[in-house]
Amino acid sequence: MIVKGKLIHARCCRMTNGFFPATAMPDADWWQVLWPDPGKVLAKMGVQRGMIVIDLCCGDGLFTAPLAGVADHVFAVDIDPAVLDQARVRLAEAGMTNCEFIMADAMKLDAVVSEPVDYVLLANTFHGVPDQLGLARVVATKLKPQGQFGIVNWHRRSREETVVLGQPRGPKTEMRMEADDVTAIVEAAGLLLNRSIELPPYHYGVVLGLPVDAVALRQEVKSK
Repeated sequence: MIVKGKLIHARCCRMTNGFFPATAMPDADWWQVLWPDPGKVLAKMGVQRGMIVIDLCCGDGLFTAPLAGVADHVFAVDIDPAVLDQARVRLAEAGMTNCEFIMADAMKLDAVVSEPVDYVLLANTFHGVPDQLGLARVVATKLKPQGQFGIVNWHRRSREETVVLGQPRGPKTEMRMEADDVTAIVEAAGLLLNRSIELPPYHYGVVLGLPVDAVALRQEVKSK
């Protein structure tokens, strides 16, 4: 879409036109100011060396590139071919060759990534997902027994308060969610909270995983 003369790409995945509302890929200038060290964010979120990771609704690859620097393999998933191309360029410039780019609806993740993964990252998108519980359930099916689902999101503060480069930024105030709200929805999909992380100045992260009994059941079924 076009806003005030600038091309803005809506990110990942679903509504009538296939895109989640209020998850547009921001202008690079203020986005880079807000996230000066995405690798540090990933470390706080528990991404570890050797993992297989899905960067869900990856956008232009701001988090994908540092993910590829740590993970054995990254699946970068977004429905927007334009931002996927930007992500490809970003990773090529960084010399990363362990990333697979997939143009797809996030709600169909189970159909486009065939193998289970150690970690699914969803950054700055959950607030705009119409079927949040449905997405969490899809993500849960892709996790290994010890896998984790990490969600980065805006605190529920007035948009007028979340200023970057002199202007209010982020989704509308009424769309914002606190960590407890996100956790309650994702736990209804069968995952449990591992930890919550503050990501100043305006964000938090929650990391959830399968409960022990679900892991044991999966392993029992696999052994039969």
